[in-house]
Amino acid sequence: MNPLIGTYECKVDAKGRLMLPAAIKKQLLPVLQNGFVLKRAVFQPCLELYPMSEWEVLMQKVNKLNRFKKKNNDFIRRFTAGLKMIEVDSAGRLLIPKDLVAFSGITKEVVVSSAINIIEIWDKDKYEKAIDDATVDFADLAEEVMGQDDEDGIS
Repeated sequence: MNPLIGTYECKVDAKGRLMLPAAIKKQLLPVLQNGFVLKRAVFQPCLELYPMSEWEVLMQKVNKLNRFKKKNNDFIRRFTAGLKMIEVDSAGRLLIPKDLVAFSGITKEVVVSSAINIIEIWDKDKYEKAIDDATVDFADLAEEVMGQDDEDGIS
């Protein structure tokens, strides 16, 4: 799958249905029929929408963990808490389950943002705050993550 591109402001209706932005839906067309996994993010109060093919790749890594180590078992339990299989309906909407709406604090206004191979779904106010908070030290973070000159680095 090609990397996804774009950040879009959307609305969620009273039933928790989100109309995918046309540009995102177009990028997801090759994988739309396979469905998605929607889960809680690990580090932020947002949701992550994985195309099924991306989810399967991630699960291959998780499945290699030794389940006879308590920390691995605890991680798997927490990582998979609240998982939902999601399909996009004929109108191009996906239903965000109530427990995931509660976790993410999603109200009516949301931001749908690409994160390379997945989609993040944020309450708009929480997204703006997360972006503002990250701006303060983004230059240092960019240098640390992307400015490496060794074989693991990008440059």
